[in-house]
This record gives sequence, structure tokens and C-alpha cells, in this order.
Amino acid sequence: MFTQLHHIAIICSNYKRSKHFYTHVLQLPIIHEQYRADKRSYKLDLQIGDLQLELFSFEHPPKRQSYPEACGLRHLAFAVDCIEETIAYLQANHIEVEPIRIDPITGKKFTFFQDPDQLPIELYERG
Repeated sequence: MFTQLHHIAIICSNYKRSKHFYTHVLQLPIIHEQYRADKRSYKLDLQIGDLQLELFSFEHPPKRQSYPEACGLRHLAFAVDCIEETIAYLQANHIEVEPIRIDPITGKKFTFFQDPDQLPIELYERG
């Protein structure tokens, strides 16, 4: 019945700042961008592999309830080929990254950083 995950939607507090973060820092290609005048809201569709990431803006969205254990989405996770290279790239772009950890089940390296609204984003090494 369900064949794959199609997209993930994120609501941001500052559209310009978040658009820059996801398109310039994370380098996700833009599929489509539109301003929805009736909602005074932007919607930006970004490509990440076979998945889409939708970035929405709304006037005065409520803040995330708590970090990171609020009910609902816990974090996004991006697969990377080399975690050390990705961390170096993020740090060169002034993004703070937590120390590397090892998944006790798979033995793979992973870590976390945050988007401009403190949404946790995980890096998970494929290798």
C-alpha cells in the first residue's frame, strides 16, 4: 500500500533565513517556489534524492514545544558518504555540529546539527 516517503514539510519562522540555509548551505535544489497571497505564506519545494522537502512560512507560527522530545517529528536525518567531510563543510559555514557518535546497532557514525529554527538534523554515514 505505502511505497515510499514522498515529502517532509517544515514550517519556518524566517523564510529568507531558512531558504538560504536549505538552498545555499545544505545545497538542496529548488523544485518550485510560490507565494500564496491568500495565506501570506511562501512554499518552497526542495529536492533531496527521491524525496522532497517542503519549506513553509506562516505569520507568527508557534515555537517548537521542547527540544527534542516534543510529541511529533523528532528530527530529519540525511545520509552522507563521509561524515567528517560534511561536518567540516558545515563548520566552515558557521554551523555548530555535535561530536560524532557511533550507532550501537549498526556501528555507523552519526551526529546532529540544527536548522535556523533549532530543528534537529541528523547526519548518518552510509559507509
